[in-house]
Amino acid sequence: MLGMASPLLAMPVAEYEPLAARQVVADAMPEVDRLEPREDNRAILALYAGDTLKGYLYQTLDFVQTPAYSGKPVNAVVVMDPQGQLLATKVIEHHEPILLVGIPERRLHEFTDQYIGLAADQRVTVGGSSDGKRVAVDGVSGATVTVMVINEVIMRTAHKVAVELGLVDGNASKRPPMAEIVGEAEADKSWSTLTGDGSIRRLLLTQEQVDGAFRGTAADKGRQARHGRQDGPVIDLYAAYLNAPGIGRSLLGDRQYDWLMSELQEGEHAIAVMANGEYSFKGSGYVRGGIFDRIQIRQFGDTFNFRDLDYHRLSDVYAEGMPAFREMAMFIVRQQYRFDPGTEWSLELTVKRQTGPLDSEFQVFPLSYQLPSQYYVRPEPVLSEADRLAEQPLWVQVWYQRQFQVGVLAVGIAVLLFILFFQDWLVRRPKLMRYLRHGFLVYTLVFIGWYALGQLSIVNVLTFVHSLMGSFSWDTFLIDPILFVLWAAVAAIVLLWGRAVYCGWLCPFGALQELVNEIARKLKVPQYNLPFAVHERLWALKYLILLGLFGVSLESMATAEQLAEVEPFKTAITLRFDREWPFVTYAVLLVVVNLFTRKVYCRYLCPLGAALTLPTRFRVFDWLKRRKECGNPCRLCEKECEVQAIHPDGTINYMECHYCLDCQMTYFDDHKCPPLIVKRRGKRRGRNAPGRPEERIPAVAVD
Repeated sequence: MLGMASPLLAMPVAEYEPLAARQVVADAMPEVDRLEPREDNRAILALYAGDTLKGYLYQTLDFVQTPAYSGKPVNAVVVMDPQGQLLATKVIEHHEPILLVGIPERRLHEFTDQYIGLAADQRVTVGGSSDGKRVAVDGVSGATVTVMVINEVIMRTAHKVAVELGLVDGNASKRPPMAEIVGEAEADKSWSTLTGDGSIRRLLLTQEQVDGAFRGTAADKGRQARHGRQDGPVIDLYAAYLNAPGIGRSLLGDRQYDWLMSELQEGEHAIAVMANGEYSFKGSGYVRGGIFDRIQIRQFGDTFNFRDLDYHRLSDVYAEGMPAFREMAMFIVRQQYRFDPGTEWSLELTVKRQTGPLDSEFQVFPLSYQLPSQYYVRPEPVLSEADRLAEQPLWVQVWYQRQFQVGVLAVGIAVLLFILFFQDWLVRRPKLMRYLRHGFLVYTLVFIGWYALGQLSIVNVLTFVHSLMGSFSWDTFLIDPILFVLWAAVAAIVLLWGRAVYCGWLCPFGALQELVNEIARKLKVPQYNLPFAVHERLWALKYLILLGLFGVSLESMATAEQLAEVEPFKTAITLRFDREWPFVTYAVLLVVVNLFTRKVYCRYLCPLGAALTLPTRFRVFDWLKRRKECGNPCRLCEKECEVQAIHPDGTINYMECHYCLDCQMTYFDDHKCPPLIVKRRGKRRGRNAPGRPEERIPAVAVD
């Protein structure tokens, strides 16, 4: 049984905090009546029913702090049985916005329930299908990144705790590919050559060393020389690996080496052990019980002994200059031990001293052996794509799984950049421009929003600001590739064009509003705009909302995330209206209002839009063209701007513009723009022709 903590540290289950973890224990093991922290790691609690060990309990936050979508780690409680099998898993603390107010908590518990019955050393993936190497669990729609983090947290800590408890082999997954023995032309090496290059290794054990090892033990009483002379060696031991032809043929000769290799099965290895001195490495235990109890092999933390069937006499030797030995033997390492000849191993010699008729003391003296590199090659690890991916950081795994979505998003952003850089050419072709714009809005809504869940949120901005104020980590932002690529694109676009491009082209909820309004206009639904003076004052609402959310986040990020439900994005885009009726009602009302007035939410309420306006002031270029006649006397663009971003004086407010490019289509249309109409007529009829008054630009009234 594993080591137990002092009973003084034990506590009844009813006193354990937090309450959520206590309930997990009660549900999984109702018979457990006390918990005892382990002395070697008090974060692991041993669970007892009476004096019977029933399992272990721990919280994942004590072992890993992997940041989730919110930038903060998830904490789960895990119950494990004494064999390393998971009996219960439950998330007891998280800050994920999609789960705080969005996806029901029961969906999260249903997800973690899938881990019950899994072994701590199993490989688990979210989604896909199970095979012989891994188990697949079902994800939670709309919270893919979050559940992938939870999966890593649960399984990574389970393996770590199980290794610490000795329930699973921590080195099993770290073994390199098995070394392969290679032959060499020179197979007639002298004893001095073999000992000189490390092919044969030596352990010289003196009486003084043995006495020193037993000093302070019961075997040290009345100390005297037990083995050999006081001034002579207890044992002069040599060991060699025989499968390598350069070593085996040099020691055994061709005939004996060929016989030995014919006796070995695939995966078996032969070791020569030779010694002088009064202490026998063979002893007499193998005669009585069939086991050589004085020597054993240790490799990768595993030890294995030799039996009488693994022993062969070594009588004829051929290495030039080899000394005479009192005893020699060949031992066979069998297949089941998975012995790797290219990895260091040790031959451990056990020296025993009697302390009474039935009692004795033992000391172990190791002889380390590393096969010289010229005798073997180690192939490169052959890992499946899934195995290689599993060794990567979590964010790399997420990017790999969503590479199709990232690729399509990158293509979409490239198309948008083409539109923006060549906008002057496109707006001269209004029909093509409108097809492009409406098609891109459908792409933004359907692919970026509903499929890839790429709706940016003010929560992302608050998380970023708080990370700069605290401990910044790229992993927090790389965990969701779609949002990372979008934010990277938005950062570049804001510096060149301002916030208008995101709000008008890349925001899924903005695209939903605009498409709905376009349909309403096609159906002749009457449109209304507020007087400019009222409209201008309502702009301030979104800035006040932004300021309020930021202030609340300084006190409680969790509260700010809940108040961020002023954004309908989670309801309309991430959860596709599959949510409780108050949230759906709010989102639907905003869409319905949009039937009569375009983008009411974006213009007056959106805190994300307000946040993006701040860096807009530092944009490099003003891409939207204006004429001196704009505003006075011509006010056509002001009338046609559907978000009222053009002031009565004709200037464009980039802080409120959504970059629909309608004003630019008018700007280049010589059948619609009054200054161009005048210019076209002048070219056709001749400006200031005799007998004709100079044509004037007609003033365009604003209703």
